[in-house]
Amino acid sequence: MERIKTGIVELDEIISGGYPKGKTVLVTGGPGAGKTIFGLHFLHKGCTDGKKSMLIATEETPEDILMEAEIIGLDLQQYVDSKQLVIGRVLESRTGSIEQVAKFGAGFEMSELDIIERVKSVPADTEIVVIDNIGVFALDMKIKEFRNKIDTINHLLTSIGCTTLIIMDETAYELTHKLAEYSVYGSIKLMVMENPYTGLRERYLDIPKMRGTNISLERSLFEITQKGIKLNNSKTKRENKTKNEVTIMGLD
Repeated sequence: MERIKTGIVELDEIISGGYPKGKTVLVTGGPGAGKTIFGLHFLHKGCTDGKKSMLIATEETPEDILMEAEIIGLDLQQYVDSKQLVIGRVLESRTGSIEQVAKFGAGFEMSELDIIERVKSVPADTEIVVIDNIGVFALDMKIKEFRNKIDTINHLLTSIGCTTLIIMDETAYELTHKLAEYSVYGSIKLMVMENPYTGLRERYLDIPKMRGTNISLERSLFEITQKGIKLNNSKTKRENKTKNEVTIMGLD
């Protein structure tokens, strides 16, 4: 199976070279877990490799996204300028619709909020798509409706050969009974947890599902650095190492 580089070298090593080409991968996690940065890495690597890319951003303006990418050394502005990367201004449309509903009443048609229409507008020659964050479209939907929309998004993008990251916040993921994971080809879960041996909060990555890929059941520890995401040792190795250090110091 052909792979598309994730933009994170250590993650490529874990998942046999990258995301499965033409498939959809779900990234979930709580606030500050690094979800958006995962998407930025993927977009930057794709653009660097000459792939036409699109970001459907629902919670941040393009200006904020480009600034965030620049802070971690991922220059996306050049690709926006050359139109290799398109960033949809979904936040403005979404908040504009909410304002109109408040003004004209609950009966006002919120067509701008239809994520399916946004996905249908993705040009057929697009190779990489990142949707960040689809959770904002899920909170007012019935479970069946949300599942249907996820299935439709997946079908629309895979039918034109897009390799897609769907980013979803943990709250919406839980409220929708984790149904999104059944619709996608693979999933990555990002977590912020306390290390029981040091008492420090650390970020971990778990890969519950990646079809066609030999994956480890162990979690991986990662950091967000000035150059973006860096994966370190697996959870088990890290805990063993820390526990040994505590034992050597006579504190165990």
